Amino acid sequence: MQLAGRKIILAVTGSIAAYKTPELVRQLIKAGAEVRVIMTSAAGEFVSPLALSTVSKHPVYANVNDGAAWNNHVEMGRWADVMLVAPCSANTLAKLAHGLCDNLVCAVYLSATCPVLVAPAMDEDMWMHPATKKNIETLRTNGNSIIPVAHGELASGLVGEGRMAEPADIVSYVAGFLSANNGRLAGKKALVTAGPTYERIDPVRFIGNFSTGKMGVAIAEALAAEGADVTLVLGPSNVDVAKNGINLVRVESAQEMYDASANAFKSADIAVMSAAVADYKPAEVADKKIKKQNEPLDIKLEKTTDILKELGTVKKSGQLLVGFALETDNEVANARKKLETKNADLIVLNSLQDKGAGFGHDTNKVTFVGKDDKLKELPLLSKADVAKEIVNHIAEQLNA
Repeated sequence: MQLAGRKIILAVTGSIAAYKTPELVRQLIKAGAEVRVIMTSAAGEFVSPLALSTVSKHPVYANVNDGAAWNNHVEMGRWADVMLVAPCSANTLAKLAHGLCDNLVCAVYLSATCPVLVAPAMDEDMWMHPATKKNIETLRTNGNSIIPVAHGELASGLVGEGRMAEPADIVSYVAGFLSANNGRLAGKKALVTAGPTYERIDPVRFIGNFSTGKMGVAIAEALAAEGADVTLVLGPSNVDVAKNGINLVRVESAQEMYDASANAFKSADIAVMSAAVADYKPAEVADKKIKKQNEPLDIKLEKTTDILKELGTVKKSGQLLVGFALETDNEVANARKKLETKNADLIVLNSLQDKGAGFGHDTNKVTFVGKDDKLKELPLLSKADVAKEIVNHIAEQLNA
């Protein structure tokens, strides 16, 4: 990864994770970046300004006025290629989200003409609090990128989500972000759904399918590689997800996937619905394990929300909606019907008749079914290459 010639403002705030920032500065500089550090007064309780000044080889500023001169926050905000707030405490997160300006970090943030990347760091209860979630969403809506938090041991002694990403992961994210900003989809927001959904029967059983999420994850990564700011709504899956440019939202049920997708679709330019969403769910979920009986067990099922159809209903001009169809017979006819009834712009057709395609494979064989009534049939490819073909098609449509 290379950051040669890139200018980065690192804003350090009052979190115990600030002790990692000298190493973060060292790695950014090693990758070729020029780094200037600013900090809040609270950050100085966790890391020495002298240490950060030494590793960055530049003065560290903590106040708009240092007593001798005015530290020009407007100039700082215009100097950088990217502003990185790491760690970003819950307090600073709230201030940035609501435009408060009572310290140098907030002043530079409000003056910044460059992209802003935020690496949150806090205890799990604070991270999961509805107020924090709203602040995160506000920052995203305002065009900022959130570096995903890590799962692990926290300052409280608990184990959970809320840890600041490790310095190496942050450097990788910054490099990927700056590289992707030159992509064909830079500035675009994308929604991707992936994986199965699990519809609970009782506390230990569910209705599901064999989807692994590999195809959808590959699409999310391909979109991010072209510069898109991606929200990936992922059902139960063990597939690793690259962090660069991807906001990962994990869900279990079809209703949870719909809720997350409907929310993300409001600001999305692109939506790719590749998840294998359950069509039916139990009408009632037992609160205790259903015991084996001699009599047959009848489970009443009811329809789940049709996510693709619902998004197609509220689709606005300029939004591009892509759906998937996994068929076993009358494949093209069924895909064309889906294209029309769901108000989609493209259907990516899978056939279970094709060897090496569908659930569980690292390869896939698809056909593009578009509104121009033309078919584009791809050969058997790796799912990563299929994802690139899908993203190429999306980029061409948006830039047409």
